[in-house]
Amino acid sequence: MLICKVIGDIVSTVKNTEFTGKKILIVQPLDLEGRTSGEAFLALDSVQAGAGDRVLVMKEGGSARIVFNNNKIPVQAVITAIVDGVDMDHKANR
Repeated sequence: MLICKVIGDIVSTVKNTEFTGKKILIVQPLDLEGRTSGEAFLALDSVQAGAGDRVLVMKEGGSARIVFNNNKIPVQAVITAIVDGVDMDHKANR
């Protein structure tokens, strides 16, 4: 799982029928300090996230399909939670 920030959305008039009624969002991975980490990618929303939200993303197709209870949906990444905060014990990381 990755912590990401929603940086945009995709609007499509023609798409796979399995995506009907679902939002496709652009997410940017973040490190534990909240800094950009890696390339942005697309994720299917399951929690009604929006631009600027920090979210938890599951980036594994089989598990992502379980969230939607649909083995036919062509998805690799799914947003599973909106992150309210991250607490870390910095001493434990040394």
